[in-house]
Amino acid sequence: MEKADKIWTDGEILDWDDAKVHLISNTLQYGFGVFEGIRCYRTETGPAVFRLKEHMVRLRNSAKVLGFEVPYSVEELIEATRATIKANGFEQCYIRPLAYIGYGGMGLAYQDCKINVSIATWFWGEYVGKGTLENGSRCRISSYVRQHINSNMSKAKACGNYMLFQMARTEAQRDGYDEAILLDTNGHVAEGSVEHVFLVRGRTLVTPPLTHLLDGITRDTVIILARENGFEVREELFSRDYVLTSDEAFLVGTGAEVTPLVELDNRKIGDGKRGPITVEIQKAYFDTVYGRDTRHAEWLTYV
Repeated sequence: MEKADKIWTDGEILDWDDAKVHLISNTLQYGFGVFEGIRCYRTETGPAVFRLKEHMVRLRNSAKVLGFEVPYSVEELIEATRATIKANGFEQCYIRPLAYIGYGGMGLAYQDCKINVSIATWFWGEYVGKGTLENGSRCRISSYVRQHINSNMSKAKACGNYMLFQMARTEAQRDGYDEAILLDTNGHVAEGSVEHVFLVRGRTLVTPPLTHLLDGITRDTVIILARENGFEVREELFSRDYVLTSDEAFLVGTGAEVTPLVELDNRKIGDGKRGPITVEIQKAYFDTVYGRDTRHAEWLTYV
């Protein structure tokens, strides 16, 4: 992560080093907050944020699921994001909006607490690991299990939910892998630590249903683009061995973008290299986010 110059906080553009939260803040203590991860890409006509509106709608919906309201409209959040990118002079960057409880109110009951909102930007390259977009990622089945559908609010991109994923990814990397794949409580493949999983079987893509998973914006993008390019896409439950017998596999997410999954638990998937279908999906995705394919020009918000 490369430090930027400015951060937007509650309507003000602050110097990076002046954007602070008190040690005794509710969200720091309990993890109660919601966030988004968004990317801005350098296009031929200037920097453009990919599916910014959808991300800000989801931010507000995440807050609604947890029981509070983000004190800014979607339109205000969009303009604040553009202002933050301009203030930092970025042509390409990662964007992190965060709605949180700052100072005051240390009890678990939060209804009388003020909600703060910040938007930070920084440069972030290949999230899963350098070179993995071309060479693919090695993953392991995590010893941690994806929470049961009724154990947490899985449709909220909530700060506290990510402790599980942080532990899973740390475990995987300590064991020499790039990423973790979590199973659900019934033993089906759920997701990576912050990515959705896609399998390639012939001209068909298979991905887990959203029963207890976050409704991923990159996941939705890949499904739309794949169908437009003649692929069948099935949403169904599957086991870990079904991954191993697939032709190819890949992970998708704002950070991961479209990253090949070439090995699971020291077993190769396909020939253990990025496959031709994954390359085709990657091309469709990157052509879209960089503005080279204009079929979905409405997905780009220019700065």
